[in-house]
Amino acid sequence: MATIPLNHRNSGLTNPFAGVDFSQLERSLRRPRTLIDFALNFSTTLLTLIALVPLFSVVLMLLWRGGQRLSVAVFTSLPPAPLEQGGGFGNAIVGTLVIVGMATLFSVPFGLLTAIYLAQSQTKVAEGVRFCAKVLTGFPSILAGVFAYGAIVLATGGFSALAGAVALSVLMLPTIILTAEDAIRMVPSRMKEAAIGMGATQTQTVWMVLLPTAMPGILTGVMLAVARAAGETAPLIFTALFSNYWLWEHGKVNLMQPTASLAVLIYNFAGMPFKNQVELAWAAALVLVLMVLTANLLGQSLSSKQVQ
Repeated sequence: MATIPLNHRNSGLTNPFAGVDFSQLERSLRRPRTLIDFALNFSTTLLTLIALVPLFSVVLMLLWRGGQRLSVAVFTSLPPAPLEQGGGFGNAIVGTLVIVGMATLFSVPFGLLTAIYLAQSQTKVAEGVRFCAKVLTGFPSILAGVFAYGAIVLATGGFSALAGAVALSVLMLPTIILTAEDAIRMVPSRMKEAAIGMGATQTQTVWMVLLPTAMPGILTGVMLAVARAAGETAPLIFTALFSNYWLWEHGKVNLMQPTASLAVLIYNFAGMPFKNQVELAWAAALVLVLMVLTANLLGQSLSSKQVQ
């Protein structure tokens, strides 16, 4: 039997644990329930570790193969010719940042306005828009490239960074819409009611109360969309293609010309029979993974600040 604590002795109070045999609560592997619980916990942990093996294998291989080639020259040089040694992918880093940045500028305003409409409206039109956004989350990326090819490349007569940004913005849009809508809906209703009670209009309530409060969640969706867009290859092959030169000419940025990107550079160099290009592909893959990882970590840190 369990011993009654000293502070309960002679206190005149009834011991709530009187008559309880605590030996029945002891964990023992001989008991079926405890044995099943231990087996399930062990199997879950083991399967989780097994599932993480491919991930850590890829990361370690990238660090080993790609880290050996990283240097300042790699970030400041242009891609080498097939039989040339050295070189780098500085133009591909700049091209990736420019294309993804333009895609963000295209998708964020439309996605944010759509999210506000979906969060504030309960009409059939809103339900249809929400359904389309969910369908677009599984939209094949190559189809976004085909769309931008027909809409931009054929219309302008050439591959360009603008066409690549349009293709990536199509892929970013549903992620931004759905995450921003959820973030706005998570804002406590009492904040909206307080703003309306103070005489604020619906527009003022949205722009001065809902959006600032939901901004961490909105930025999380933007970072996740950026991380997805930065790693896309197929849309850029159809739209931006590739280039061995910098994006600017004579001190001016030209967005209407073929533009290099890390994803397409990896695709091109990984299949070449030249050791120098293959090593650059590994280094570019490591840089791209670090960029995507940074975007994901920023998204996770921002999501932790979302108002509950």
